[in-house]
Amino acid sequence: MSNTKGVDSYIANADKESRPTLEELRELIKSTIPAAEEGIKYNVPFYEFDNSHVGLSAHKNHATIGIGADALQHEDRKMLEEEGYKTGKETIQIKYEQEVPSAVLKQLLTEKVNEAKESRE
Repeated sequence: MSNTKGVDSYIANADKESRPTLEELRELIKSTIPAAEEGIKYNVPFYEFDNSHVGLSAHKNHATIGIGADALQHEDRKMLEEEGYKTGKETIQIKYEQEVPSAVLKQLLTEKVNEAKESRE
């Protein structure tokens, strides 16, 4: 699946306002999950590792990181919502004027990687 150029193109073709958030999310994922294979799947940037995945996408007023219901627990959603982020069962929306909640995302991604490794063993 490795298609870094596809992700570069996705970000370059996104609205100017969305690019800094997308780049920050991309770097966060790549630095937290260096073994993840980056590419485009379902027309969005996708990162696959240990039979698991995360993805991100640009929208008119926000970026979405799809982290999975296995990683995004009720307590995480509640805490993020209290900080002004909108969450879904598997996703976190980050408005372009908001800061990326890097520390929280790094923790969630690390937990997801650890769970994926455990399920593989």
